[in-house]
Parts: sequence; C-alpha cells; structure tokens
Amino acid sequence: MAAVAGEPEVIRDKAAMRAWARRRRAEGKTVALVPTMGFLHDGHLSLVSAAAAAASATSPVAVVVSIYVNPSQFAPTEDLATYPSDLAGDLRKLAATGAVAAVFCPPDLYVRAGAGGSGGAVSCLEEAGCGDGHETWIRVERLEKGLCGSRRPVFFRGVATVVAKLFNIVEPDIAVFGKKDYQQWRVICRMVRDLDFAIDIIGSEIVREADGLAMSSRNVHLSHEEREKIVEQESLVALERIDRPAAICVAAWFGKVRLIDNMEIQTHHPDGGAGI
Repeated sequence: MAAVAGEPEVIRDKAAMRAWARRRRAEGKTVALVPTMGFLHDGHLSLVSAAAAAASATSPVAVVVSIYVNPSQFAPTEDLATYPSDLAGDLRKLAATGAVAAVFCPPDLYVRAGAGGSGGAVSCLEEAGCGDGHETWIRVERLEKGLCGSRRPVFFRGVATVVAKLFNIVEPDIAVFGKKDYQQWRVICRMVRDLDFAIDIIGSEIVREADGLAMSSRNVHLSHEEREKIVEQESLVALERIDRPAAICVAAWFGKVRLIDNMEIQTHHPDGGAGI
C-alpha cells in the first residue's frame, strides 16, 4: 500500500517488506525494527522514539514497526482470541510520530497445515503433527527456563522463532525491545549472539502509567479495582544475595489479566566494589 505524504507505508507481503528494507539500505539508511503485537500505547511509541534516535549525521534511519499477534507464543488455553487489536488506531498513532517509514502487518507468518493459508486465532500448538505445517522452532534452552518460562513452556520458543523470522524478513541493522518483557529481551539478546545476527539490540526502559502500572496492551482488560490492587541480570539465575547487577521480575494475574513488571538493581560499594 503506497503511503500518503507523512504517513508510513503499510506493507503486508514478506517479499515486499524485504525488498523495501534493501532499498532503504541501498540509499545509505540504517533500518531500525520495532516489533509489536499492536494495540499500541505510549510504551510502544517510546520504542519508536528510541529507534529514531539511532540516526546519525552520516546514516539516517528508516524505522519499521511490525504489527503481528504471534500465535505460536500462545498456548491453547491463553488469550490469543481476546488479545486487543486496533490496526486503524495504531496506524494513526504511528503516523502522528512522524518517525515511522513503514509498518509491516502480515496476515500470517506461518505455513499452515494443508492449504498453507491464513490461520486466524489459533495457537500453532493445536496444529502440531498435522502434516506439512510449520515445524521449525528456535529454543534458547537455558534462558527460557524459569521465571515466565516455567509456567508458559511454549512462550519463548514462539517469541524466539517469530523474532528470527522478522529479522530474516526485514533484515534490520537495529531492533528495539522494551525491558518490561525482561526475560524476553534477554532471550532475544542471547539468540542474536548465538546465531550471529548482525543486529544491534536496544533495550528500552519501562514506561509507566500515572498510577505506576507498567504500560501494557492487556491493561485495557483491567477493572478499576484490579488496577488499584529476584534474579541475576545476564543469566537470569536466581540469587540468594544481591552482590552483582540484578533484576526483580514479577508476573502476576489480576482477575483474568496476566501482567509482568521488573526493576533492575545496580549494586555499588563506597569502596568501588559491589554488594548490598
């Protein structure tokens, strides 16, 4: 879809997205990717700002925002079918930033069993073993265990796989992720390192609402009453004593809404050592 002046170009086809990114790079631009699942809020827009800030005097940046609710990170019992969506609103918000060159919103990124067509709101798990459907997955075997991974055994497999697919399609120089999804951010950083993706990963700080709640697309499902109601940073190994940079990570259910939050802790001794 051709863009109106001042609006981002909307791209739905994988090959068209790859060709667009290669043209921007041929023009000497840095391609920066901001992956999202849509229903954008100020936290997402802060990622766009971080991506735009990556421009330099010698290399202007072309920011791409992807909007795709990834079915493979949802188990059959999770909230894929009710995940909030407002593509028209998202496009208006992105256009208003003046910083986004293209929006990639594919109908489906997975080959579906049988016809290979678009699959709707169905977890890829439900198609396991069904003939010629998608069957290739990326696992970050140690970092995906524990924390959220202990209760969501397919989540990080789905995240790592869809992010790798986006990297292969968009071929970005830079990708920006929010640190609110702390374990996810660390898993992606490790995948990029281990698989030799030539991509700089930027971790953007948490943006909070006026009441202190970390911004999330799922916050729309919280009632007013529900709104009122530790690990080592690199390895995500649990610590009994905070004697190195650490992160407190929380995942909790409020009503039927699953929310996550975290806080990084940097430790410093007056004598220059670390400890608390």
